[in-house]
Amino acid sequence: MKNKISVATPVFLGNEKKYLMDCLESGWISSLGSYIDKFEETFAKYIGTKYAVAVSNGTVAIHLLLKALNISEGDEVIIPDLTFIATANSVSYTGATPVFVDSECNSWNISPDNIIKKITKKTKAVICVHLYGQPCDMKNIMRICRQNKIYLIEDCAEAHGAEFLNKKVGSFGIGGTYSFYGNKIITTGEGGMIVTNNKRLFFELRHLRDHAMSKTKRYYHTEIGYNYRMTNLQAAIGLAQLENIQKILDKKRHIENEYNKYLCNIKEIELQNTFADRKKVCWLYSVLIKSNNQKNRDNLMKYLETKGVDTRPFFIPMTQLPPYKSNNKNSNALLLSNQGLNLPTSYNLTDNEIEYICQNIKLFFSNKRIK
Repeated sequence: MKNKISVATPVFLGNEKKYLMDCLESGWISSLGSYIDKFEETFAKYIGTKYAVAVSNGTVAIHLLLKALNISEGDEVIIPDLTFIATANSVSYTGATPVFVDSECNSWNISPDNIIKKITKKTKAVICVHLYGQPCDMKNIMRICRQNKIYLIEDCAEAHGAEFLNKKVGSFGIGGTYSFYGNKIITTGEGGMIVTNNKRLFFELRHLRDHAMSKTKRYYHTEIGYNYRMTNLQAAIGLAQLENIQKILDKKRHIENEYNKYLCNIKEIELQNTFADRKKVCWLYSVLIKSNNQKNRDNLMKYLETKGVDTRPFFIPMTQLPPYKSNNKNSNALLLSNQGLNLPTSYNLTDNEIEYICQNIKLFFSNKRIK
């Protein structure tokens, strides 16, 4: 392969340029404009919720939702240890304490059994992360939150369109959050969204997002708010992307099936599981490299890099990072982190490129057997 194969690149299949030009010609390029309302309304309808609030990125989506729920210092929020740091940081921004829970080895997601063990009188919410496009065990997590009268928040940054029991993730808890970063299933460059069915929460989210300024008295601010607004330009791109989300998801599913065809019989590789009650989506093509340490995974990544193939490891558990360092290791999260590998999954990835990547993986394992 002459050109490097990237892990993920954005794709523009429809009206992105048309809608952007409309913004430029109208002059509505900032945080007011018709595309923001259209994007919010269309996204809420797609997820199956009553309301959606567009924000500037996925991290502030979580932070704003937590603030609107009055989560603050002295409170605890349970999150998975294995996630991107934005989930933990968003909790910390409020002054609350993130409490880290181990993963299930079969789904790679937060373990319901371990959630139960970490609930205290200070627990105000659970944030479940639908990691690498795989829905969490929503039935059990919802039951736990309901029995303990705590909020359920869904971090869907990697799972646009994924479903549990034929219902889209993001629609189960008090609110769901999404990221539209450039490598996500659909993108606005930067950007995020909060979805909810709670009318009071919807208005509070919008209020806090816009500097907490009164809707009836200009420049009168009722509390400390935030400038977490999305621009009309971003929303224009997002609306065009959303119009083609099923086409993007279908192509990514094809990519996943092609990888599975070549890699399913390599004994050193464990594929991502599927579950009868869940419909996962392929954000990145994610596998585990079976080993007791991360050396073999890292060596494979280095080898693929010499062949022009870009890869990414799994996230590092929060309890292994300086801001949240802990001696209480979550063994499953650590194992998954050491073994996890993400392969290229861009929309424009060809079948020939997938075959090339898989041939090189097979060659690596044939020459360097895991000891």
